[in-house]
Amino acid sequence: MYLPLKKLKKNRTQRTMLKKFLRGLEKRKIRGVDILAQKLNGDAFREIDCLKCANCCKTMAPTFKKAEVKRIATHLGMTYDGYFKKYLKIDKVGDIMNKYTPCQHLGKDNMCSIYAIRPKDCSGFPHTQKRDFTEFIPETHIQNVDYCPATYYVVEKMFEKLGAKKQVS
Repeated sequence: MYLPLKKLKKNRTQRTMLKKFLRGLEKRKIRGVDILAQKLNGDAFREIDCLKCANCCKTMAPTFKKAEVKRIATHLGMTYDGYFKKYLKIDKVGDIMNKYTPCQHLGKDNMCSIYAIRPKDCSGFPHTQKRDFTEFIPETHIQNVDYCPATYYVVEKMFEKLGAKKQVS
């Protein structure tokens, strides 16, 4: 596995540099960033086994759409209101999210008990494969460099490929 979570946490200087790189990348118009991010995302998941980490499920709270809450509640044999009251809250900006971490659906084996019907926020994580990579920099990628070995991998490799040492002052 590439950069285990313990090593990632200890590598603060490198994470700070990668965040600075991301902030600079957000301001530049560099061709091919989305294609590069998608390729590096694929590479990352050939190197990284999420089941050995699951830090996203242990420390972060996904956002839910109402339809997702209804689908999950039905799957679990609960009402929408019952599921919501037991597990969810509305945050300051109006997003529906888990009340607590780790996620209620994370098993001891790091498997998701609702994997087939999990929220889009979970199925798309860490969002490094999405088009418009730079649009996710300020609120997603900068945070995820601290929590997700796959994001760290993608950003570090992007830094290397784009010759960022010359670009970031």
